[in-house]
Amino acid sequence: MSVAEATPDLEQVDRNDRAFLGHPKGLGYLGFTEGCERFSYYSMQTLLVLYMVNYLLVPERMDKVVGLQWVQQHIYHGISGQPLASAIFGTYASLVYGTPILGGIIADKWLGRNKTLILGGVLMAIGHFLMAIESAFVFALIALVLGVGAFKGNIATQVGALYGPNDLRRAMAFQIFYIFINVSVIIAPLISGTLGQKVGWHYGFGCAGVVMVLGLIIYLSGRRYLAPEEVASKTHEAAPSEPLNRDDWLCVVYLVILIPVLAVSLLTNQEIFNAYLTWGDQHFDLTLLNNTSSWLITVDAAVSFSMLVAVAAFWKWYGTRRREPDEISKMIIGSIFTVAGGLCLFMAALTQPHGGKISLFWPMLFEVFNSIGFAHVLPISLALFSKISPKQITATVIGLYYLSFFIANAVVGYVGGLYSSLPTTTFWLIHVASAAFGLVAFVIFKVALGKRMQGTPQDQAAALS
Repeated sequence: MSVAEATPDLEQVDRNDRAFLGHPKGLGYLGFTEGCERFSYYSMQTLLVLYMVNYLLVPERMDKVVGLQWVQQHIYHGISGQPLASAIFGTYASLVYGTPILGGIIADKWLGRNKTLILGGVLMAIGHFLMAIESAFVFALIALVLGVGAFKGNIATQVGALYGPNDLRRAMAFQIFYIFINVSVIIAPLISGTLGQKVGWHYGFGCAGVVMVLGLIIYLSGRRYLAPEEVASKTHEAAPSEPLNRDDWLCVVYLVILIPVLAVSLLTNQEIFNAYLTWGDQHFDLTLLNNTSSWLITVDAAVSFSMLVAVAAFWKWYGTRRREPDEISKMIIGSIFTVAGGLCLFMAALTQPHGGKISLFWPMLFEVFNSIGFAHVLPISLALFSKISPKQITATVIGLYYLSFFIANAVVGYVGGLYSSLPTTTFWLIHVASAAFGLVAFVIFKVALGKRMQGTPQDQAAALS
């Protein structure tokens, strides 16, 4: 059975299944599974830097962590304190977005996406439980990095597989998928973050492991509602006899060009879990947030969720009256808002009272602008990658998409370390510049290649002829 022959089966699934908010029932199971996985992941994102800065990275505790002193000396050249915490976080956060490439290859070539995803979930649960053991810190991070790599790209691929190539619900499906993610990010700091900061760090990490196990149970219970595994298997068997043609490769090239641009544009958003959290912990007036800095992540997620819903509703309303902008145009709009958000952080630093705390006005305005930018860049770019990637290597291309996060977090690990040595105003102007670079690059991309980014690889042949 060829790839072309497999596609109508997926379209038939779409036409007959609108049980979940007008979408296939499988989207609900994938959304709840991703919600649990993201709860566990963002529990780590929320607690990791605070845990290292406020607890782990002191000599008497570092000595008990197997391999940590070797890592400090040989990888991070002996740095310590907040710069070391920022560097470790940056390495961890970048690797969890680099390994989905390996997970995509394993799924495409050997195990299939279902088995690879389950393997990833098991590794993540093990990693979270190891975080509750202080001496196993390094091994916990390794397990989490490998687990996310096997899990992340393969669940996004299964969302795309629920829809035929011309199904207009695809972009909305990924926005719904991101709503599940943001609900989890809202809840994770309130539960795991509060447990970690108020009860004990290891309780927060252990909670994340329990929720990851719950996510695996949900996924296994809903597998019958996903795109049939035999369709994926036949697609994989057909791939060697249907090599990528010139138009397929052009699509891949266009997407690869987007990766570093996305990475730079993501810098401000990814800094939220690194230096921004440390800055807020030290300098924000957190009275309204129970004096718990991890709740800043809940605020970020709540605003992001609200803006995802608002942006999706706006474009649905707009689409009934006029033609919606294409994906790249929406990403340009999002970049404008990201620039505005970075300027709010600059103003917060500029107006901080001498010896006093920063009010939450500018940080909250940053959350609104940045979240509108997020809603226009992240789900839209993922939908674009899913839309035009050659079907023979969809999981691998989705893995490539996460390279943008790999690069962004690697840069955040370095830039975040500058927080202790640069004026805070200068620090945030660097992030404004990164968002402005993304804006300009998206505009250039739109002018140069916009028409070639429409539709599926088959559509490209018509566009190029």
